[in-house]
Amino acid sequence: MNRTGFYWHERCFWHDQGAIGVFSAPGEFLQPQAASESPESKRRLKNILEVSGLIDELTVVKPATASLDDLLRFHTPRYLERLQAGDRARGGNGGDCAPYMPGSWSASIQSAGLAIAAVEAVARGEVSNAYALCRPPGHHAEADQGRGFCLLGNIPVAVMRARELGQVKRVAILDWDVHHGNGQQAAFYNEPDVLTVSLHQAANYPLETGSFDEQGEDAGLGANLNLPLPPGCGIGAYDYAMKKLVLPALEAFTPELIVVACGFDACAKDPLGKMLLNSQAFATMTAQLKALAERCCDGKLVFVHEGGYSEGYVPLCGHAVIQTLAGSATAVPDPQNDEIAAWGYQALQPHQQTLIDGWSQQWEQNKQ
Repeated sequence: MNRTGFYWHERCFWHDQGAIGVFSAPGEFLQPQAASESPESKRRLKNILEVSGLIDELTVVKPATASLDDLLRFHTPRYLERLQAGDRARGGNGGDCAPYMPGSWSASIQSAGLAIAAVEAVARGEVSNAYALCRPPGHHAEADQGRGFCLLGNIPVAVMRARELGQVKRVAILDWDVHHGNGQQAAFYNEPDVLTVSLHQAANYPLETGSFDEQGEDAGLGANLNLPLPPGCGIGAYDYAMKKLVLPALEAFTPELIVVACGFDACAKDPLGKMLLNSQAFATMTAQLKALAERCCDGKLVFVHEGGYSEGYVPLCGHAVIQTLAGSATAVPDPQNDEIAAWGYQALQPHQQTLIDGWSQQWEQNKQ
């Protein structure tokens, strides 16, 4: 059996946010345009797997949708009713920057279903690791509202279900999307058995969350770690942050399962982020997590697709990640990888090291 699962469904590509301006009232001088979060980056990722042949080395699954009971473990009934009402009408807005058109409810529960199935299969040992090509994304969605292109919290829904069913108890969630993973943070802020880590660009989105000082509360104090990196961080800064703080924090937590909120908008080609990663950087971080998972939780590792808005570059990053997960020799050349790596400021800068070292010291002190 192929040991890496790949979870996808055509229905997810049919989610439509409508043109920018339909719900946001931009004024008379902004011509409506397609939303940044489009199906193309995800569809092209699935297609490049087909063309390279890597998909034939994976266990490909098109699972069922999430049930209402699954969603209600995280979301409020009132919010879910509002989403469905808008879907039956002419569309609506799930919250802050989360517009949708009719048909998005079906895509959203399918997207959550992908995350559920991937987490369950890995937790039960049916596959070693997995990649869920979710759309709409989910890491900004909160219990009572959608945010930032996200309608349903794919990862909280999947993790809460797995924990309630006794499939897993201690879970570590790493979010390396360029935007703060506020949804996971809010879902588990009081929970000591779920560690949430977010490695993101400082003060991008959301503006009011994501500081290092947010470390959980009550029983969950010390189980939330934010690393808000300054804009312009490249391969050196990410590698240093991973080795200095992220990987040690994950390993010290001794999880039974690691889930990655896998956004590719920290890549150098993304229109909504100001970071400098190439596809090899994502492959390297994946290899680091895979090795860590093999040491601490029998290799149980799930990637859930989040942001990433470069239609041309996301597929290359995604292929590199999935190839690494699968331990495959089936590679796709990235013609821009070496060029991006040669850009100035890719090396760890002094101000970046000082910031990360300070966080590491504070994190260690807080644990004592």
